[in-house]
Amino acid sequence: MIWITGFALLTALLIATGFISRRSLALPIIAVLAAAAGLEAFSVQPTIQGLRPTLDMPQLLSATELKADRNGHYVTEADINGSTIAVMVDTGATGVALSYEDAEKVGLRPRGLDFDIPISTANGVVKAARVTLRRVEVDNVRVRDVDGLVLPEGAMRGSLLGMSFLGRLSSFKIENGVLYLRD
Repeated sequence: MIWITGFALLTALLIATGFISRRSLALPIIAVLAAAAGLEAFSVQPTIQGLRPTLDMPQLLSATELKADRNGHYVTEADINGSTIAVMVDTGATGVALSYEDAEKVGLRPRGLDFDIPISTANGVVKAARVTLRRVEVDNVRVRDVDGLVLPEGAMRGSLLGMSFLGRLSSFKIENGVLYLRD
């Protein structure tokens, strides 16, 4: 765009000083300038994007594979509401269950939540708080507006990604010790 501006200024200077005095010479130069400016204005400029999509970028289908640890658990990192925490993917859990501590890490402010939902855990019945997670992502496999629960302080170590996340994927399967996720 800068070269068009420079060329236009040079042409205007040549016309003003009389070097281009005849209209027959000036009109083709002005037409070329107008065409170049139009092409420049409507051309699509490529942009360089990062490797990870941002919240505003459209997302194509993504997939990932998680290998079971030596105990047969699928432990990974999940990006929840923009913060990364360690989670265990649990197909037997009804929903996403966050420990009180992980809820603080992802910005849910558990002190202000209403812990009124009774749930059964391996350690008995506790009352949890219902939340909606704006975004849950594992290796670019992303689900928005996921139902979740926050457990009371000290009720659970770590967090679980259960069926409220997995059930919103286009598919998931376990095969030969590998959990495949596809959004």
